[in-house]
Amino acid sequence: QVQVVESGGGSVQAGGSLRLSCVASGSTNSKRYMGWFRQAPGKEREGVASIYTRSGNTYYADSVKGRFTISQDSAKNTLYLQMNSLKPEDTAMYYCAAGPHYKYYGMLDSRSFDYWGQGTQVTVSS
Repeated sequence: QVQVVESGGGSVQAGGSLRLSCVASGSTNSKRYMGWFRQAPGKEREGVASIYTRSGNTYYADSVKGRFTISQDSAKNTLYLQMNSLKPEDTAMYYCAAGPHYKYYGMLDSRSFDYWGQGTQVTVSS
């Protein structure tokens, strides 16, 4: 089993920055993929950024490329999402997720991820 706990959300003005953190326990094979997803009210959950933990390869949604950076600190079992140049449309609940080695539907596809945190709210005001 993997336990996932996010932190770091909050309220910020447009153009500002936030850094989200996610601590994920469990075996390495259970965390082959790590990612950040978000869901705004009335919208479907969407993949924001993910990382293949073995290689460190990263993947981003077009809407956040150049503004968000995903990174990992394996020694601390921690995943980060640095969010810069935030826009009001980035407002959402952000979820951290971990995916096992035996599932793959795409690096930004929620079906690749089995373990989810409870989410942290990010609100960007104009």
